[in-house]
Amino acid sequence: MRNILDYEAMAAQLDAEVGAVFPALEIVPKAGAEWPDPAPLPDTLPPVAPFDPELLPEALREWVADIAHRMQCPPDFPAVGAVVAISSLIGARAVVAPKARDDWRVVPNLWGLIVGRPGVMKSPALSEVLKPLHRLEATEREQWQAAHDEWELDCKVAELAAKQNEKQAGNVAAKDPAKARALLEPVDTPTEPQARRYVVNDATVEKLGEILEANTWGTLSYRDEIHGLLCSMDRHGQEGARAFYLQAYDGNQGYTVDRIIRGTHYIPRVCLAMLGGIQPGKVQSYVREAVAGGVGDDGLLQRFGLAVWPDVSRDFQRVDQWPDTPAKQAAWAVFERLNQLQPATDTDPQEWRFTPEAQALYWEWVEPFETEIRGDELHPALISHLSKYRKLIPALALIFALVDTPDSGNVIHGRELLRALAWCDYLRTHAERMYAAAVIPETTGAKQLLDKIKAGRLCDGDGVLLEAFTPRLVAVKHWAGLGTPDAVRKAADLLADYGWLAREAVATGATGGRPSDRYLIHPMLMKGGA
Repeated sequence: MRNILDYEAMAAQLDAEVGAVFPALEIVPKAGAEWPDPAPLPDTLPPVAPFDPELLPEALREWVADIAHRMQCPPDFPAVGAVVAISSLIGARAVVAPKARDDWRVVPNLWGLIVGRPGVMKSPALSEVLKPLHRLEATEREQWQAAHDEWELDCKVAELAAKQNEKQAGNVAAKDPAKARALLEPVDTPTEPQARRYVVNDATVEKLGEILEANTWGTLSYRDEIHGLLCSMDRHGQEGARAFYLQAYDGNQGYTVDRIIRGTHYIPRVCLAMLGGIQPGKVQSYVREAVAGGVGDDGLLQRFGLAVWPDVSRDFQRVDQWPDTPAKQAAWAVFERLNQLQPATDTDPQEWRFTPEAQALYWEWVEPFETEIRGDELHPALISHLSKYRKLIPALALIFALVDTPDSGNVIHGRELLRALAWCDYLRTHAERMYAAAVIPETTGAKQLLDKIKAGRLCDGDGVLLEAFTPRLVAVKHWAGLGTPDAVRKAADLLADYGWLAREAVATGATGGRPSDRYLIHPMLMKGGA
């Protein structure tokens, strides 16, 4: 792999080649009077709604606020993590019927995505809200180990019994063949106990399939950094993995895995909740590629309905205090209770429905929502994302009902649906921010290029700051979002429009052809200003 010095050398060589083709031109910054004062670039990120604690059920509210306060992170991080974690506990054990006279059923397994730069406490916040699941898994592991030890003893007893029967069969075979055959019948052995899995971290699709085969009601897949998973499924040969995850989002479909060595395995219900973090630059790059018609343009990213990209305060408050024990106990009690949630039967989930009041509220929301996403005013990527709210809204309402009113007789009241609709309004602003990378990529690239220039990163092979550059010279540096001459040109053109650069068409000399663009850098930037 090439290092940055290699790229700098390539840039210097290209610059020399350009100078050999173009007529000699002394590049001197224009006099200060000839340069207008540059204007600020437009904000590349649309504003987002701040998190309102009222979005959470009361039992979770103070716990999430305490985590955010102690860790000095946006409350959006632990809030989304908590909701996704609870959705994984419910899994396919309970479903909601959004329509009164339809057989459409929604499984409340949700996918959450936390967007934030390194160092803003994404991972610690998510780790904190996953602690109740880890405790449940530790308890489950202890119980499974005891049951597994008993099972191993039972298997040994069955083996001894089989040997004793075989010996007896040999003694009576000649006199009583029928009795011998009866003695040689397989001895019943107990079924091996399976431990319930609550959190799966880094598992292949094959292994995840095995886990879901044993955990038919669902589990949670957690990735500290989910960008690697998304990119791994973009590679050729990973079509099966993508199909698996796409189906796992629905939570109610069977899946058959055929392998030459392991044979055929049927999973009656592929139900997976997903949670992870990602950096802004990586999510912007992935969004741009996905909506441009790449491999990722199949709705996988849009399934992360609980995607949040909050503003992070630059102010730091020193906090060193013990966790809020009563708030923690109240929240963890919810996890303990939902861990005991049972489906209606061994194969059928509980079915929840809206009250008449909630049903009316649902239709009041659905009609304008469906009208909007069927229009042509929104970006197609955003439409694809918002279309997943058809599942998200009823799923959230069911989750809140199971937290707040578990003994309501399997009905969801208007309060829970109103809270889900409030989440819809809040999450939409974050979705608009995330997909803005696809709508205004030039603005993002322009800001990145300007930041590199301000940081003194635009140098020749000797480390001398450049006073002008060509798109090819920048492209070989392979900076994020600026990896092609066309991307650099679009970014530089926007910077020129705002007065940070000046476009200059350079003739190709005796060779003919159309002029090439070169960009002069504002003297203010050369002097370390702005």
